[in-house]
Amino acid sequence: MKQKISNNIQIKNKRATFDYELLETFTAGIVLTGTEIKSIRLGKASLVDTFCLVEKGELWVKNMYIAEYFYGTYNNHAARRDRKLLLTKKELRKIENESKNSGFTIIPTRMFINDKGLAKVVIAIAKGKKEYDKRDSIKEWDDRREMDRAFKR
Repeated sequence: MKQKISNNIQIKNKRATFDYELLETFTAGIVLTGTEIKSIRLGKASLVDTFCLVEKGELWVKNMYIAEYFYGTYNNHAARRDRKLLLTKKELRKIENESKNSGFTIIPTRMFINDKGLAKVVIAIAKGKKEYDKRDSIKEWDDRREMDRAFKR
């Protein structure tokens, strides 16, 4: 009988929704080594300053931080290395075409472990926000917070 793996790991890129307008999202698998998945299961990863590039028909995530595994010996991984993302050819083609347009980029927004125990990354095709767009976002959040406070009273 298989044991159910707890999948409460949710690593988010909070700056992504503030700095970018997310247009379309995809869920991708990620190629990891043994010590990397162990560190992710401990929650020792970060998506801050992370971005994706399409090179030679493959999607790569750059600058993703996964801490070295504490019990890893000489087999330990480098904390910030390029990691390959796994998508279907159709999704890769769509992402590549969108990212060629001026002003669009590919950013990872969330990393999680699915029911099978595999690490997945949610990536988004995004367009950068201008300063006034960011001010509008802050104003919306403040208004929503004020409305929530009024309803609780």
